[in-house]
Amino acid sequence: MSYQIAIDGPAGAGKSTIAKKLAAKLGFVYVDTGAMYRAMALFCLRKGIAAEDEPAVVETVEKLKVIIAYENGVQQVFVDGENVSSQIRTAEVGDMTSRISTYLPVREKMVALQQSLAEVQNVIMDGRDIGTCVLPNADVKIYMTASVRVRAERRYKEYQEKGIPCTLESVEKDVEERDYRDMHRSHSPLRQADDAVLLDTSEMNIDEVVEAMAAIALEKGIVV
Repeated sequence: MSYQIAIDGPAGAGKSTIAKKLAAKLGFVYVDTGAMYRAMALFCLRKGIAAEDEPAVVETVEKLKVIIAYENGVQQVFVDGENVSSQIRTAEVGDMTSRISTYLPVREKMVALQQSLAEVQNVIMDGRDIGTCVLPNADVKIYMTASVRVRAERRYKEYQEKGIPCTLESVEKDVEERDYRDMHRSHSPLRQADDAVLLDTSEMNIDEVVEAMAAIALEKGIVV
């Protein structure tokens, strides 16, 4: 029997950071679903495909093979054999990801791959529709959020550390726009699952969030 923990929430909530630490704490495999979508977006950008050109996006995505692997305990993302882990965390790729992930064929391809990964191992997945669509029967569902300003400040700091030029105002605007797109897309919109635990992390540090999630998992019967 394998356990599944689903973490959903808006952009910049810190889901990936927390999910990685929680996975390490519980001994689970962390599946970064956002990285998988970002890999698809990267290849669309490389080919010069506009986000609005759905047929071209779908055609490109259908031909790609995305694999999540771990090397020395660090997750790596491969597309058609190429390791793209270091190339998918730019603002441009993030924006493209938000746009092309609204297309049903793109989501169907990713969901099938994500579900197959969760069938044979204890996993933690984070994204926008994990608890509602990808793992609807997950043992634990958490909806992790924070205020727009706090999320923008976190993402701005991340970009600054990576040397990505931006302003706090532009990042906050991007967060708001992505929230709207994610919550209003026609396929698998971002929303809190009916049986998910709401966790607002606006006033919490990383360690506090990890401990809170571990406590929720324990309450739901996950013992490691």
